[in-house]
Amino acid sequence: MSIARVAEPPARGPMVPAPTPIRNVVRETSDTVTLRLEPAEPFRFAAGQFNMLYLFGGGEVAISLSGDPKRKNEIVHTVRAVGSVTVPLTALRRGDFLGVRGPFGTSWPLADARGRDLVLVAGGIGLAPLRPVLYHCARQRNDFARIVLLVGARSPADLLYVGEIERLAKSRRIDVRMTVDRADVAWTGEVGVVTALLEGIELDPARTLAMLCGPEVMMRFAIRELEKHGVPPASIWLSLERNMKCAVGHCGHCQLGPAFLCKDGPVFRLDRVTPFFGRREL
Repeated sequence: MSIARVAEPPARGPMVPAPTPIRNVVRETSDTVTLRLEPAEPFRFAAGQFNMLYLFGGGEVAISLSGDPKRKNEIVHTVRAVGSVTVPLTALRRGDFLGVRGPFGTSWPLADARGRDLVLVAGGIGLAPLRPVLYHCARQRNDFARIVLLVGARSPADLLYVGEIERLAKSRRIDVRMTVDRADVAWTGEVGVVTALLEGIELDPARTLAMLCGPEVMMRFAIRELEKHGVPPASIWLSLERNMKCAVGHCGHCQLGPAFLCKDGPVFRLDRVTPFFGRREL
């Protein structure tokens, strides 16, 4: 007598999104939300990686992971409404489903930063890919020497994770400095571009490692200021953005010179991408 066997379901490939429910939606600003998703199984990622989020019937987009890598029971993404996929993404509610592929890409060099001064420079939504680094630093504070976080936004109303950043600043374990392009009547902090904050910071170039994320023009000026302080390109890391479609290096949409941002990035050491950085046609 033969015994009927149930075939094992095929392993989910990197091109197949996993339907994942939204557990919670947090409104960060007028055009930005943080989505907390509940995966069916533990989700592991490294700070700096991204997922492809599939809006059923609407398309797919690459979004950086902005949660705590130690929390494997949730997937967190901060999304700004800027395009045909991200606008409806920010309108989703608790209980809605998203397709999730990932994680993909390279991560921030936290192991290389141990024992060194760490400078984080974030512009606008660029704080989201650096948020997992902040979680790690807060948990492993003794692994680093000085930690400086520089945050810039268009206005006070556009600042992300305000409560978390204020708690970090009050703890005095991380040197937090914020600035806005345009102040309102209640703003008492710095006004100006985030790169100007670098001018007033004393850095030891031999022991400094910098991580930058934000608009490319911001990162170019931040690199210039860091180099004025003597920080070498091999100690400056960037998270770059291009139009990603497949996330596995097949489609070529995210090519940057000889590299593909989806699999060789999005986190790069500056000296690897210097000839191509800032040139959108490459």
